[in-house]
Amino acid sequence: MTAAPAIIHQRSRGEIVLRVGAGGLERMREAGAAKVRFPQGGSEAILINTGGGLAGGDEFAFDITAGPEAALTITTQAAERVYRTLGPAASVKVALKIEAGARLKWLPQESILFNGASLSRRIDADLGDGATLLAVESVILGRAAMGETIHQATLRDRWRIRRSGRLIFADDLAFDGPPPATPATLGHAGAMATVVLVSDASEMLIDDVRALIGESGSASAWSGKLVARLVAKDGFGLRKVLVPVLSQLAGGESLPKVWSL
Repeated sequence: MTAAPAIIHQRSRGEIVLRVGAGGLERMREAGAAKVRFPQGGSEAILINTGGGLAGGDEFAFDITAGPEAALTITTQAAERVYRTLGPAASVKVALKIEAGARLKWLPQESILFNGASLSRRIDADLGDGATLLAVESVILGRAAMGETIHQATLRDRWRIRRSGRLIFADDLAFDGPPPATPATLGHAGAMATVVLVSDASEMLIDDVRALIGESGSASAWSGKLVARLVAKDGFGLRKVLVPVLSQLAGGESLPKVWSL
């Protein structure tokens, strides 16, 4: 008997290579399902996944540079949906380079994990002298309004931030199975976010940030960086706290319109 042919599932690929200087856009390359648009000129970029979400085995890579004294904000067109996998994880790799005196804000909208989803995400950032980075990653465990419950999912989130090549922040967050629901982890929360600010002003902002977070998480600041963890019942509840925190850390600069409540 002839064996049935193996099923080969279609996978989505996307890549963005972007460099912005003090005078505006200097280089842009798009590949596959990853696109980028500039609604406000060269200072704000919106990433678009034309594949409509992430499934197991999809691979996306973003290589973004803010040149000396440049200012760049990166966000996404919509929340990223991560669908149930048939085996492999969806992979997202982010490489950020913020050169001397530049300011970069990495502000993608939330990643929504569906039941059975698997996401592996890596963020690497390298800052030059006097450079500033504000970064956030948010995860929502299912859509509460649709009554979805996450019984099993896999998340691996890895951050590495360097200043002039020297490691200054390393963080790994992972679970595989039911989302951890102990008092020391998520408890009854269905949404969470990590916020990192690397700036000379970080430690001066800690009291204001803690006041904004309240009982929704906590924050610490040391050695020129601020790190905050936030949790909430759902995505809307998370945004109600996260938006004021990001606005405070942005130093008065406006957030992208997609972040408006």
